[in-house]
Amino acid sequence: MSGLSASVPEFPEWPQFGDEERAGLIRALEQGQWWRVGGSEVDTFEAEFGAYHGTPHALAVTNGTHALEVALEVLGVGPGTEVIVPAFTFISSSLAAQRLGAVAVPVDVDLDTYCIQPEAVAAAITDRTRVIMPVHMAGQMADMDALDKIAADAGVAILQDAAHAHGAQWQGKRVGELGSVAAFSFQNGKLMTAGEGGAVLFPDQESYERAFLVHSCGRPRTDRDYLHRTTGSNYRMNEFSAAVLRAQLSRLDSQIELREQRWPLLASLLAQIPGVVPQGRDDRGDRNPHYMAMFRVPGIGEQRRRVVVDELIARGIPAFVAFRAIYRCEGFWLAGAPDETVDQVAARCPNVEQIHADCIWLHHRTLLGTEEQMHQIAAVLADVLGE
Repeated sequence: MSGLSASVPEFPEWPQFGDEERAGLIRALEQGQWWRVGGSEVDTFEAEFGAYHGTPHALAVTNGTHALEVALEVLGVGPGTEVIVPAFTFISSSLAAQRLGAVAVPVDVDLDTYCIQPEAVAAAITDRTRVIMPVHMAGQMADMDALDKIAADAGVAILQDAAHAHGAQWQGKRVGELGSVAAFSFQNGKLMTAGEGGAVLFPDQESYERAFLVHSCGRPRTDRDYLHRTTGSNYRMNEFSAAVLRAQLSRLDSQIELREQRWPLLASLLAQIPGVVPQGRDDRGDRNPHYMAMFRVPGIGEQRRRVVVDELIARGIPAFVAFRAIYRCEGFWLAGAPDETVDQVAARCPNVEQIHADCIWLHHRTLLGTEEQMHQIAAVLADVLGE
């Protein structure tokens, strides 16, 4: 492979936008009401996003971290409770629980899919556990069959962190059809975006109504007398963001279809490079939107990995080091941490110890490129690793 290409032609830009987004912004502007209570864009987006994912109960919020916080509060998380999270994830997964006064309990992930390990979840459950939070890493859904059984047996709830999983499916079921709460992010790099934004899907109307109060300072939708019924904050999405997201949603299917075509090719090419191990796939996750193209280089070491990522970027490939294990971030230990040391948590998360030190990911816009570009990515990576 070495020498086939010194660099890769430019990939499609991200975010993608066009006349649909422009029309939506003008529509939101000209309706004369720019917040959700007086406008129609947020309500319409919620209906469209919920229907796309298989539930009529969708709540739009300010960002993905707030989506997790709202969902956790509705599920009864607070002081004295615990939330089980994967140790390999973006730290919002744990911080959302910690911000509510709960203890975030990090557990190991599968070495192939990078998703939370069901047996590690089962071992971590205590009488204080309120929620299990699987993260659908890079669009690969966690083992929802095993997790549903564990949750049912323990009498605890599941909150899907679906920040990477817009449009994903598990055995033909959409995220909103799995019977549990799910939270999404629309941050700038996500599969659909308004720069920031989030959404929560609920399996029933009662949970949705509770969440609406939480996200609007405890105030009912039709209140005119400031009769705030519960605690909460202002997590309301504005009309302009919702208008953009409606357009973004209309693009999602075609983008997922293309990424589903490109990833098997790229993964097979990466697997041919000595020492490179692409993220695996659980085929029960029968629709993967591929938020990231992830692979490991076991034994590379963090310093060498940084050099490799910098060189990939220099050659035109948008590459990143993987998330750091949450228990190896100082912020994790400032509030709501388990009564353990870093070394104790690391000892029960051997897979995370490997992945967070040797994993690299490529932005999902690479998978919107051509077949030729998939070959070029592999050629460049082989070149860089061989240097």
